[in-house]
Amino acid sequence: MTLRRRDFIGASAGVLALAGCESGPPIDGGFTGIDVGRGHAWRDGAGRGAAPAETRRTRVIVAGGGVAGLAAARGLRLAGTEDFVLLELEDGAGGNARGGRVHGIACPLGAHYLPTPGDPAHEVQDLLEELGLRRRVAGRWEYDERHLCHSPQERLFFHGEWQDGLLPLQGVGAATLDQYQRFGRRVDALQREAHFTIPAFRASATADALAVALALDAEPFAAWLDREGLTDPQLRWYLDYCCRDDYGAGIAHVSAWAGIHYFASRHGFHPPGDPGADGAERDAVLTWPEGNGWLTQRLAAPLGERLRTGHAVLRIADTRHGVEVDARDAATGRVVRWQAERCIVALPAFIAARVVEQAPDFLRQAAARLQYAPWLVANVHLRAPLQDRPGAAPSWDNVVYGTRGLGYVDARHQTLDPTPRATVLSWYRPLGPSGFDGATAAEGRRRLLDAPWSAWRDELLAELSVPHPDLPRLATRIDITRYGHAMAVPVPGLLSQIGHLRPSHGRGQLSKEEQPTPVAGRLTFAHADWAGYSIFEEAFTRGHLAGSAA
Repeated sequence: MTLRRRDFIGASAGVLALAGCESGPPIDGGFTGIDVGRGHAWRDGAGRGAAPAETRRTRVIVAGGGVAGLAAARGLRLAGTEDFVLLELEDGAGGNARGGRVHGIACPLGAHYLPTPGDPAHEVQDLLEELGLRRRVAGRWEYDERHLCHSPQERLFFHGEWQDGLLPLQGVGAATLDQYQRFGRRVDALQREAHFTIPAFRASATADALAVALALDAEPFAAWLDREGLTDPQLRWYLDYCCRDDYGAGIAHVSAWAGIHYFASRHGFHPPGDPGADGAERDAVLTWPEGNGWLTQRLAAPLGERLRTGHAVLRIADTRHGVEVDARDAATGRVVRWQAERCIVALPAFIAARVVEQAPDFLRQAAARLQYAPWLVANVHLRAPLQDRPGAAPSWDNVVYGTRGLGYVDARHQTLDPTPRATVLSWYRPLGPSGFDGATAAEGRRRLLDAPWSAWRDELLAELSVPHPDLPRLATRIDITRYGHAMAVPVPGLLSQIGHLRPSHGRGQLSKEEQPTPVAGRLTFAHADWAGYSIFEEAFTRGHLAGSAA
């Protein structure tokens, strides 16, 4: 293997950073959160074809306990359907939005925040109202400030010190600032032309808006930036960071639609000097020490025995007399056959295509075209707070410029107790295709699964020791959660191919295959995959619609 210069520089920086640190006691840890072996056993056919040990009946089966499956279960209950079962492979529901604990401190195992949703995401708004996170005061909606991210929200380690916000500003020149402003103007213009929204299927269906969206979907974001003359290294790094954060892959691999959507569907892009700039890129976000696990735990709590964890779905069949679902119980190794009137398939498309008998064409096509980014989350327990470098104060989200990782969030940032004490830092590392090493998603997935825990420990320590030389001395444990297929990557052409940006029939009416919750016979499909990218609002909305209609 040839070591390129930039690889050598990155590796050397990590080694030098660690060499200057005080050594501490050994750091414990291991892999946790996801049972990789159980997923591989399913992949290799464990239990498939075995005669069922028993048959059970229910009215509706929900296959998959991620955000979409949990939303479908809630939708069923709201619609008055209590006779259902939810089957989930792992020992706990939540999908990419799970929470955990390290030495008693709550921390995220996946997604760690939810932006306050706009009006198009009214199903999510209703959930937040139900959970007491927002209420009407004098005719206006107000959020419970205890659950909004406390200030300071985010900072960037850039040119040897911390700065407020994640857009590189410290010491950049006039040419860089000019490119920031040009990109901001293009985002504003495209927002007006294409009407980006979340959920994305609620965007304007006018011919002009659709044409703009289709053109953006057809080319890589990096190519679009090239054509626009947006070549500044700081701007490109920031946009690549944003894409890796939301989509698991960099600007050369996601579509221009996805790159623009990141900003135009939510907070816009406000460079210095812009009248809308307030020193931060993001809108208000909701967050908790355990991340979005706070939400999924509350969605799962009312289900009781209807939630069957540790059950691998092996087969889904739409028969003459109803739906049959075979699932293998990991605890006993027995296969149970469930019979029902309907099934909500809240599984990733690549899994659904393998378990649904006589899979419909739209499912097989989606499974063939979707690419998935591997992802890693490491939770680092610290016995005491870190010493800090000059510049901006410690924040909830802390990013190191130019690194492969996405930085870390501090689990104690939301606490109202100012006493310095032990905490957990959650470090995020996407392994999808990016400009760092040229690896494909498949190569990143192999590395994710093959590299020992110690390799990820060393990479984390090398990266975070640049701003925090005392990290190795203070760390006591590192627990690592691995997601081999964490999220769908919105590659060029994907959204038009899977139906999201196809011309609709008649006056904005979607065909059966173009619905946000595709239907085939007695099967309804609900998952973030049908948006072409993975965020809470997309998964929840599709699950809710499927449950409400079942």
